[in-house]
Amino acid sequence: MSNKGEDGLFFHQPRDDDMPSPDTNSNGEPVLQYHAPINEWDEDDRPREKLLRRGASVLSDAELLALIIGSGTRTKDGPVSAVGLGKAMGSAFGSLFDLAQRPLKELTRTDGVGPAKAAKLAAAFEIGRRMESQREGGSERIQVTCPRDVAAHYGPLLRDRKQEVFKVVTLNTANVVTGDYDVSEGGLASSIVEPRAVFQPALLDSAAAVICLHNHPSGNPEPSREDVRITRQLAEAGKMMGIPVHDHLIIAGTEHTSLAERGVLEA
Repeated sequence: MSNKGEDGLFFHQPRDDDMPSPDTNSNGEPVLQYHAPINEWDEDDRPREKLLRRGASVLSDAELLALIIGSGTRTKDGPVSAVGLGKAMGSAFGSLFDLAQRPLKELTRTDGVGPAKAAKLAAAFEIGRRMESQREGGSERIQVTCPRDVAAHYGPLLRDRKQEVFKVVTLNTANVVTGDYDVSEGGLASSIVEPRAVFQPALLDSAAAVICLHNHPSGNPEPSREDVRITRQLAEAGKMMGIPVHDHLIIAGTEHTSLAERGVLEA
């Protein structure tokens, strides 16, 4: 039996009529019973009604997440509403921007958030990314501040490719993307590229720096010895040409590995 509220925002749990539902918690504070009718819940636990009356801009981050999550659940600490789950995710990941960069596996580490809820969140974040990309004219306005910025944009474009693709992203002096180019595509050897193939588009773009990335269709985000060797070779070539390689990212499903963060690019 489901005890889900009519707006789908509250936890649901098979009801056990023999199990009492206390009116107070261990501190003597009143608590909402999970089978209470929706009109008895506080307004703060009904973000959809709040949105319909006052608009989306008045909702907190936790309330917006609650609308996407759709329902609460029972956690190890007891039942929790969708708003409660939204607050827990905010506490765990910080800003919405940071939350939107996390892979599905990390989202499900929040108690009460399973694959279904994580998938809803990932879909909403992807819609936001695509809208922003269209608003700013595509990849040409991407500001790169960390590897996650690159993975967030190019991950969805590479993660479902069945063949291995090596891509070069060119940057200007403000670390804004000016272009991206596929320089190799095919089997496993596609990640073994010559410096000339990488830096030719960089020269044509008058790039101040480049970022290299390629996908691992196997889903394994770990770099191979060849990945490390090629990265170091490209970094050395970039130093000689005055076009530094800021990073080399591996895209594997919803995960990514930054070889710069691994220290491969360090002198």
